[in-house]
Amino acid sequence: MKDAKVRLYVEHPLGEGQTVPLERDQAHYLFGVMRLGTGDAVALFNGRDGEWRAEVVEAAKRRGVLVCRARTQPVRMPPDLWLIFAPIKKARTDFIVEKAAEMGAARILPVQTHYTNSERVRQDRLQAHAVEAAEQCGGTFVPEVCDLQRLDRVLADWPEGRQLMFCDESEAGGSSALSGVVASKAAREGQGAGPWAILIGPEGGFSDAERDRLRALPFAHVVSLGPRILRADTAAVAAMTLWQMALGDWR
Repeated sequence: MKDAKVRLYVEHPLGEGQTVPLERDQAHYLFGVMRLGTGDAVALFNGRDGEWRAEVVEAAKRRGVLVCRARTQPVRMPPDLWLIFAPIKKARTDFIVEKAAEMGAARILPVQTHYTNSERVRQDRLQAHAVEAAEQCGGTFVPEVCDLQRLDRVLADWPEGRQLMFCDESEAGGSSALSGVVASKAAREGQGAGPWAILIGPEGGFSDAERDRLRALPFAHVVSLGPRILRADTAAVAAMTLWQMALGDWR
């Protein structure tokens, strides 16, 4: 059997000899778009059972069947890191979700802040973007994309033991860098890469009331993302990069 050139996320259990029926859209993608046929290989993953090399045993326009032949890699779980962000323009929100999935977020939470421009998000569409990102980057885990929630409610229900990296645009040019404020504090307190979250604000920034509340929270750590104020989508990538290098699985 040829090496797999296509990766596909499925909900179905995976294991040696396991048959995997395809949904209509999946069959169209594999056989209509990618021009695969009987005997070709596909790499499958479901976020639980690792990645498997599967063989196409039935191919039609609207349906198909694959059979798992061998596991090619175990499931690789990301660090216990949430990305919390305020939705912005559609394409840039899509970008944030895609990059968060690629960079190792375990959960993605869109939140409504005082200055959030978008009051609605299509959770199913954003989840699909997370799946596509995992397929393309070689990941074996797909982060959950939650429905839009109010920031104040997320903070009110905050889980015990989870630390928060609060990226405050008012700190641009300040000295509160991640390495000095978050990483060293985590090392002193033995927190390491335990449960964390990153909070990115909207295009208009945080309100004074939100900033005051966040700064008063015992689990929140205010950080600067450099000498310039970054766009929200840039800030998300920069913050995740800093966290992964200091506390995550990039070390």
